[in-house]
Amino acid sequence: MKLRTILALIAVALTGCAKAQPRDEVILQMSQAFRQGNRLQLAQLLPQARGHALEPWAAYWELRARLDTATAQEVQEFLLRYPGSYQEDRLRNDWLLLLGQRRQWDAFAEEYPRFRMNDDRDVRCYALLVQFLRDGPATQPAVAEEVRRLWLAQREADDACTLAASRMIGPGIGSRLLTQADAWRKARQATEANRPRAAAAAVEIVAPDAVAQYNEMNAGPARFLAGGVVAASRARREIIGLALIKLATTEPESAALQLDSKWGPQLNAEERDWIWAAIGRQAAQRMSSDAAGYFAKIERDSHLSDDLLGWKVRAALRASPRPAWPMILQAVNAMSDEAKQEPTWIYWKARALLATGGEAQRPQAQRMFISIASARGFYEQLALEELGQKVTVPAKPAPPSDIETQSARLNPILTRALYAIAIGLRSEGVREWNYGTNLSKPGGLTDRELLAAARFACEREVWDRCINTSERTRAEFDAEQRFPMPFRDSVVRRATSIGLDPAYVYGLIRQESRFVMDARSSVGASGLMQVMPATARWTARKIGLTAFTPEQLGERETNIAIGTGYLKLVLDDFAGSQPMAAAAYNAGPSRPRAWRNGPPMEGAAWAETVPFNETRDYVKKVVSNATLYSAMLTGQPQSLKARMGAVGPRDAAQPAPNGELP
Repeated sequence: MKLRTILALIAVALTGCAKAQPRDEVILQMSQAFRQGNRLQLAQLLPQARGHALEPWAAYWELRARLDTATAQEVQEFLLRYPGSYQEDRLRNDWLLLLGQRRQWDAFAEEYPRFRMNDDRDVRCYALLVQFLRDGPATQPAVAEEVRRLWLAQREADDACTLAASRMIGPGIGSRLLTQADAWRKARQATEANRPRAAAAAVEIVAPDAVAQYNEMNAGPARFLAGGVVAASRARREIIGLALIKLATTEPESAALQLDSKWGPQLNAEERDWIWAAIGRQAAQRMSSDAAGYFAKIERDSHLSDDLLGWKVRAALRASPRPAWPMILQAVNAMSDEAKQEPTWIYWKARALLATGGEAQRPQAQRMFISIASARGFYEQLALEELGQKVTVPAKPAPPSDIETQSARLNPILTRALYAIAIGLRSEGVREWNYGTNLSKPGGLTDRELLAAARFACEREVWDRCINTSERTRAEFDAEQRFPMPFRDSVVRRATSIGLDPAYVYGLIRQESRFVMDARSSVGASGLMQVMPATARWTARKIGLTAFTPEQLGERETNIAIGTGYLKLVLDDFAGSQPMAAAAYNAGPSRPRAWRNGPPMEGAAWAETVPFNETRDYVKKVVSNATLYSAMLTGQPQSLKARMGAVGPRDAAQPAPNGELP
């Protein structure tokens, strides 16, 4: 179906008639003016956008650009004009943030109950603070616990959660609310993540007199530790601990030596344990053989965060000559209840039970595998294999009924989202679509509604929304929606011609671009296979593609040819290892060459120990995607474990790595 026809149909669905619409160019001009902060142009163009299918976006941009000077009446008029829309609740979100920043708590409390999305951490922290100020501290342990969780998860020193935490820390508040220990934990996490502003904000809450000392430490932790500082108070001890944590980010061995020889006796057990874990994490990210030893010095895993405990598991997986299974079991057992439910830690705990308890622990391990086993993802597929099964295509659910299909097609939020995507406003369309499928009503859409919405997106070939929407179903699993195969002739023909597994190519494209032809990353990679221009030029020469220019990466056939050509070169360089080739495609070939050094490991354990969060997730998803795609393409059960293989140092008999690979 041609784009013009699709737009006309969507416009009719939104307006209820086929009357002439204002030109799309007006909306596109307003989008550009909003990005440029051009308030005058937005005001001038808004009358021309009235009646357009995307009028709510035009009105939102105009008011949002001047929200800091808008009156409460103007805001309310907008909310009443576009009830139930994404733009209404988006502006309410923005308005609530502004009210919180202005400390206009009465107005905030009046508007907040109407907020439907409830996905903004800062708005939630302001709401919790309002509840705390209204009801007082004595009856608010649940409020404080939620503030603690949100504040510790906050990356920067944003106003809302920092303010809420500061109001709940201090003498006389009560032991069930936030404590000084929470503030120091926040400072440690922020220091390790190299977020000094967030760390300084936490220090200022709990020990304002120590901020200058923190700044001195942050400027040079080694110099600070050598400067005669003594652990004469809680604040001094904590600043020393922060110095050791910061030193560990660049010199973990030096930090370990100082903690072991000088500072350890001056710190308490909880402080020492956190610092040893921070050192262990840095060593694990460097894939150092010392990492597991650092974690072994910890007295109580309960002193650690879930993130540090996860790195303890990864360090134990790389222990030589075999994984330190008791350490893995101990670390997972110390995690929060929420973390224990993640498939990653369910799987590795079950493996640790089998390795440490043998047949006596098999029933419990089997129950844990059963609880996650499915074709849905990496650890779910591995759990299937632990149960003696292979990965097959799940039975297709009943297709959406005519009523369910029609309901999705007439949903104004979904149709407006597809219209925005169709005219080039992908970011706006994606946000509105996600709102319509997940946040517009409590609990989101039902499985049947999600399948119908996904079908709507698939029919319009908006593959990323088709996949993401279908992935949200809880009981139903439509493999054709979750793992579509657009451009099948091109992908299979090209992959087969150069000796690549088409399922592996599809698994990579699904992760790279979700089949969005004009996808472009923040670093300049583009097209279906997200190829960088420099890599594309190099690959074009290697595969004999003459007269190539980077602009051709936007052409489907060229992008597939360049992407598969480079992937084949990378795969050959890593002797056919799909997990290492995926890591190289994402992070560059030099890194996985270093990551493979150390004890030989099963592929799944190696993937879990990849030090970059993004690459670790990427490898697992690409190979598990490929496993299911292979089941769909061949009709035969597949093994993820076989695809992952084993990873270890390069066999000397193998050809030397291709140093040219970009």
